[in-house]
Amino acid sequence: MSDVMIDAADGGRFSAYVAKPTVAPAGGLVVIQEIFGVNAVMREMCDWYASQGFLAVCPDLFWRQKPGVQLTDKTQEEWNQAFALLNGMDQDKAVDDLKAALAWVRGQDGCTGKAGSVGYCLGGRLAFMMATRSDADANVGYYGVGLEGLLGEADKIAKPLLLHIAENDKFSSPEKRDAVVAGVKDNTWVTAKVYPGMDHAFARPGGEHYDRDAADEANRLTVEFFRTHLA
Repeated sequence: MSDVMIDAADGGRFSAYVAKPTVAPAGGLVVIQEIFGVNAVMREMCDWYASQGFLAVCPDLFWRQKPGVQLTDKTQEEWNQAFALLNGMDQDKAVDDLKAALAWVRGQDGCTGKAGSVGYCLGGRLAFMMATRSDADANVGYYGVGLEGLLGEADKIAKPLLLHIAENDKFSSPEKRDAVVAGVKDNTWVTAKVYPGMDHAFARPGGEHYDRDAADEANRLTVEFFRTHLA
C-alpha cells in the first residue's frame, strides 16, 4: 500500500493511494472518493478491493483546491469543509483526472489491461460519468448523488454499469430515485438495484446509516460484477 503521483491531462500532478493484490496480473480499479477526500475509509476500501484480487487506485480529486484532504463524517465542521470542496470542484476536470488514473492503472505491470471504476456518494456520481464519458471496462456507483440530472448522457453507456441505490437516500427523493431507475431501465448495459429502507452511505463502515447486511450484499455483487467484466 503506497501513494503515487499521476500526471493530470492539463498539467500538474495529483497523488493517489494504491493497494496491490497478492496475485498478479489483476484487473484494475479506480476507487472514487466520497466528499471527504482520500481518507481512512477510502484507503480501507482500496485495501479490501486488493484483498479481493484487484489492483486498486484512489486518486485525490480535491488536489486543485487543496491536496491531501482527509476528512471524516463525524463533525459538522468537517461536513462544512467537505461541501465547500464539493461546491468548488470542477467535475469535468475530475472526470479527466479519473481517466488519467484509469490509464495509469492499466499501464502497470501488475494489471491485465482491463480496468473499471467504483465510487461512493460523489464518487457514485462520477462513476456514472465514467460510464458515459470514458472507456472504462465496467463501472459501479454506490448511492450516486444527482444522477437524475445526468440521464441525458445515459444513451452513451456501452459498457457494464451497476448502480446501488438507497431507497430512502437523504440526498435524493423518491421522485428522483424513480426517475433514475426509469431512465436506465431500457439500457441493457445498466443494472440498477434499489436497497429497501436504506439511507445514503449504507455501505460506509462506521457511518451513521451503515447497514452490514445491505453493505455485504452490495459489496458481494460488486466483486462478482468486476470479476466477470475485468477477467
